Amino acid sequence: MDRAEYKKEMDARQEQLNLVQQAMIRQNERGIIVFEGWDAAGKGSTIRRIAWCVDPRPLHVWSIAAPSASEINGHWLKRFWTRIPSRGEIGVFDRSWYGRVLVERIEGFAAEDEWKRAYREINEFEWSLTEEGYKIVKLFLDITPETQLERLQARLETPTKRWKLTEDDIRNRARWSDYEEAYAEMLSTCSPDHAPWYKIDANSKKRARLACFDRILACFSDGLDVEPPDVSPMVRAYLKDAG
Repeated sequence: MDRAEYKKEMDARQEQLNLVQQAMIRQNERGIIVFEGWDAAGKGSTIRRIAWCVDPRPLHVWSIAAPSASEINGHWLKRFWTRIPSRGEIGVFDRSWYGRVLVERIEGFAAEDEWKRAYREINEFEWSLTEEGYKIVKLFLDITPETQLERLQARLETPTKRWKLTEDDIRNRARWSDYEEAYAEMLSTCSPDHAPWYKIDANSKKRARLACFDRILACFSDGLDVEPPDVSPMVRAYLKDAG
């Protein structure tokens, strides 16, 4: 995609998301965005473009890593319940509760009966949220092994991006087929009508970001009055007369 065309398309979507967020604040709506996908698929860069265009005060971005010692001792979903946004807020999860059926499954951090049971627990968790009025957008960013390798090599050649590279990236590539199987089962088992997965072809970063914005806008705008409100007659009259 031409850079100028991409910028025009992205600017329009960012402006619309800003209006949608304002409307969500006014109408006490709550939104959740879940990002899953391969390493180097573009989750972080897409989240940055979301954060750049909205009011940061009612926005919460959670980068989910391994649970702390205290979190391990509690119910595995507890640490996600505490991060669920309040009314008028949007919560963005860079990886999420799906780690139970992904990395914890593959690396053996969860026993087989635990991660198999987690599919039902996740569906019930998300059902509970949607019943409470939460709007959930789940985005899976998909790339090929070749695209991933190109992006990892590009990070190596870019000093400001080298911090992203870890040994886990290499270990995870070695288990590509295991993750492929786990992703496929996640997408087929945990995609009910009230909280479906949207699979995004992320081999083109520009097109993937636009597609992510389109899904977010479609979900969050549903049933929402996005027209900016007018001010009271008194305020309007005062400001006009004050000039």
